[in-house]
Amino acid sequence: MARPDKAAAVAEITEAFRSSSAALLTEYRGLTVAQLKELRRTLSADATYAVVKNTLGRIAAREAGLGMLEPLLEGPSAIAFVTGDPVTVAKGIRDFARGNPALIVKGGVLDGRELTADEIRRLADLESREVLLAKLAGAMKASLSQAVGLFAAPLAQVARLIGALEQKAAVDPSIIGGRGAAEASPEASDAEDGAATETASDEADAAAEASDAEDGAATETASDEADAAAEASDAEDGAATETASDEADAAAEASDAEDGAESPPDPQPDHVPPAATGDAGPGAEPDA
Repeated sequence: MARPDKAAAVAEITEAFRSSSAALLTEYRGLTVAQLKELRRTLSADATYAVVKNTLGRIAAREAGLGMLEPLLEGPSAIAFVTGDPVTVAKGIRDFARGNPALIVKGGVLDGRELTADEIRRLADLESREVLLAKLAGAMKASLSQAVGLFAAPLAQVARLIGALEQKAAVDPSIIGGRGAAEASPEASDAEDGAATETASDEADAAAEASDAEDGAATETASDEADAAAEASDAEDGAATETASDEADAAAEASDAEDGAESPPDPQPDHVPPAATGDAGPGAEPDA
């Protein structure tokens, strides 16, 4: 190959290394052209599978800053330059090697990090990018749901705290207003106490007046009832006394009448003494 062609080939391989996220080196000894075409077709969605000359490959790897690949460029070499999902490419090579044992994985590089053949096999055992993205999306969704719950819980707690503070502030305004409210609170309390005292005094006065009015009315009613009772008693006593006097007079008249009917007439004397007649008897001396 002329030197300009070699330089162009090296530049092409170097660009392939630089533009790839990963490069997987294989040995295709024993594979037919048809099998190599089938492998290229299998990997075409995510990688370019190309046969390279070891000398040109080592120069290109060195120029691309991947000197760790130089020892792997021995024997018939073909490189899968990965532009898509490295896991899918690793799975494709692994599956193809199961049906074609002549294909040997030698190693590679992923994002500038060297990979051994065992690491590439482990990479192939991983889930594909689509599956990982789906799982990641599910995990993120769950995390977002948890985050929403975590954010909502403090908000609910803050709301309850504000409600409790409002209720407490209704009793003690100094909780919200601070020192100013605390200083103003005694004055407000005194004003409320004064208003309450004045109201209580007014109510007491009104109650006393109402009580006096009721007592006066009750006293006047009792006095009227007492006067009426006294008059009634006097009238009854007068009637009873008059009746008793009338009965006593009637009894006295009846007694006198009975006494007059039972008493005998006074006896008349048969002889009237001279002294009674006023005549002096014989031998009597005249009064001096």
